[in-house]
Amino acid sequence: MSGGPAPKSLVPPYGPLSGVRVLDSARFVAGPWAATYLGEFGAQVVHVEGPPFGPPYADPTRSLAPLLGTGGPNDRVSESWVQYARNKLSVGLDVRRPRGREVFLDLVRASDIWIESSRPGTYDRLGLSDDDVWKANPRLTVVHVSGYGRTGPPERIGAPSFDLSAQAYSGYLALQGEPDPAPPMRAGTALNDTVTGLASAAAALMGYVHAQRTGKGQAVDVAQFEVFFVLLENLALDYFARGVVRGRHGSAHPRLHPYDVHRARDGWVVVAAPTSESFRRLREAIGLDDPAFDDDAYRLSHRGPVDRAIARFCAERTRDELEAVGRSHDLAIERVRDIADLASDPHYLARRMFLDWVDPVAGPVRGAGVAPKFSETPGGVWRGAPWLGQDNESVLTGLLGYPSTTVAELRRDGVIGEAPPSSAGLAGPPPPEPRS
Repeated sequence: MSGGPAPKSLVPPYGPLSGVRVLDSARFVAGPWAATYLGEFGAQVVHVEGPPFGPPYADPTRSLAPLLGTGGPNDRVSESWVQYARNKLSVGLDVRRPRGREVFLDLVRASDIWIESSRPGTYDRLGLSDDDVWKANPRLTVVHVSGYGRTGPPERIGAPSFDLSAQAYSGYLALQGEPDPAPPMRAGTALNDTVTGLASAAAALMGYVHAQRTGKGQAVDVAQFEVFFVLLENLALDYFARGVVRGRHGSAHPRLHPYDVHRARDGWVVVAAPTSESFRRLREAIGLDDPAFDDDAYRLSHRGPVDRAIARFCAERTRDELEAVGRSHDLAIERVRDIADLASDPHYLARRMFLDWVDPVAGPVRGAGVAPKFSETPGGVWRGAPWLGQDNESVLTGLLGYPSTTVAELRRDGVIGEAPPSSAGLAGPPPPEPRS
């Protein structure tokens, strides 16, 4: 923990990160998702948002379509926010004001990790540089999430970046989709944002462990494009060792075979049998008699006969029949499932990958569960995504020890603010038990 007596926790004790305190001033998926992930495993996460203290919000994630709820602007909330911001406490704080910076530094003193995702230099200009926050809390781990990182050519560092930008700049997008002249195919979700969030969460915990051992905090520079680049297997080594510039291969794999998508009678399946042993089982199952294909190098250079045999076999059978063949021959044959399939899938249900919780604006919702699973300290969901400033009172009085008169003064002067839905009060109910 940070130096001095531990402030009161405002979240129920659960998960392996119970007692870890995270200050989150990030916006728009990648940075906030890092804090959300830590919060799902028990960390206390205080999300700080600046003005305007009402629509249109400074954090655009609150307003991304589609919206849930009915009524006025404060009574509707983005589906993305409902999923990405659960388990957080919300403080509406204007750090551009001197008093707001003082409050922010008090939050820094009460935190172990600070995650932010502004363009590099933003907090320096506000008087909240790394050195400034380390004067307040030398043990703080600071996680900076940005598109291009904090070092390098100035025109690149300051450039705007979104998930799609990082997919392109990392080299990932050049590998997705059918070969030219078809265009590259982006990932169907904000995959770079969420993977960057996971990497940022891991980095935050690495910094936290270091601080526990040494008493000294440090900064972590997370660039979205770099996270994807290092996940592209041996792409760079392949280029520097052999001059290979990999291109797009559609649904097939450039080096593994068979490893592709095929049409069944009633939909799509994937067939993956890239090892010698798994291919021999597949060859037996589909009735391909030529043992020459058991040699991996020969099979890679003579894909056509194998692909045609698999395609015929799949086209004559339903997805159920093909999955049964997979089970009987110990093969990785799997139908391509959409969310309608997953919603009733017995394995998803058995592993509680759908959870019900109550969002303070949208009401009862069902969304993705928590993974991975811990045997002794499982993660969970103890509250929905907060409305802006929902926890101003509880954080400033309960965590920082401000008297109520000071909180009222900050509210009156516009240093803090909130935007409650019409049906909600400023004081929320006590924290429920988390659901895992």
